[in-house]
Amino acid sequence: MTLTELRYVVTLARERHFGRAAERCHVSQPTLSVAVKKLEEELGIPLFERSKSSIRVTETGQRIVEQAQRVLDQVGVIRDMAQDGKNQLSSPLKVGAIYTIGPYLFPHLLPELRRAAPEMPLYIEENYTANLRKKLRQSELDAIIIALPFEEAEVLTLPLYDEPFVVLLPADHPLAAKKEITGDELADEQLLLLGPGHCFRDQVLEACPPLVEAVTRRADAGTPSLVTEGSSLETIRHMVASGLGITVLPLSAATGMRYQKDVLVTRPFAPPVPSRTVALAWRVTFPRPKAIDVLSLAAGQCRVIEKATEDTPVAAATD
Repeated sequence: MTLTELRYVVTLARERHFGRAAERCHVSQPTLSVAVKKLEEELGIPLFERSKSSIRVTETGQRIVEQAQRVLDQVGVIRDMAQDGKNQLSSPLKVGAIYTIGPYLFPHLLPELRRAAPEMPLYIEENYTANLRKKLRQSELDAIIIALPFEEAEVLTLPLYDEPFVVLLPADHPLAAKKEITGDELADEQLLLLGPGHCFRDQVLEACPPLVEAVTRRADAGTPSLVTEGSSLETIRHMVASGLGITVLPLSAATGMRYQKDVLVTRPFAPPVPSRTVALAWRVTFPRPKAIDVLSLAAGQCRVIEKATEDTPVAAATD
């Protein structure tokens, strides 16, 4: 059993295709096929079920692949230990964030990271929590920024900041005359939300029980109250500006842009104010703790910058 063979089976399990896996490993397809078969013969069990049209990891094979990934992560730790003087801030850092965080955090985060670690190349990605979780586990990403709760074996999390939710509505909407808005008041409105798969949608519904009750009531009556066509917060923002309804946004999305006072305004929730906790997650085996430290400190610095904006009342800031 060799590290090369472990790398081949991990890549094949990820790609589910010999050709693509060989390309990712920079070897010929026969070379990869022979190495995988050799490892299976050594272990005495098949790791993959092969057919003309597909490749599937066996149940035992999946456990072995997961262990192989941990071994490969530990190899990275050993290499760093062997090169004690190596600069952990010179290698690329791959960071992912969920769709409702990335567009509003990355523009502030990247300049802070470049100031703190100018030699560290950065790769960023936005995706759903489920996809980021998978890519973190498979070492395709080094760290991800998500909303808690987030549970994953052998993954550490660090809360970065708490972020309240606010209501975005047309400037001429009757609720715009109020200083604060309750969940009960939202239940009577045409509310625009992200579609299924976005964790922020679930967080809004969980934070406002009257909305769930209204959705059920309207659905039973054949008149659903929620519009879920919005694929992004920016799409929903334009829908609100077009008078199609109102929506709930995280504060960073609401204060990330200023609007003309005759188009859109934001209003805070009445207590208890719904919110989310934004956190950083990374594998416990990730061999560059200094990079994680710099990333978390940079995110904290971004929060200081954003706090200056938040200290101005939301309604005044966007009116």
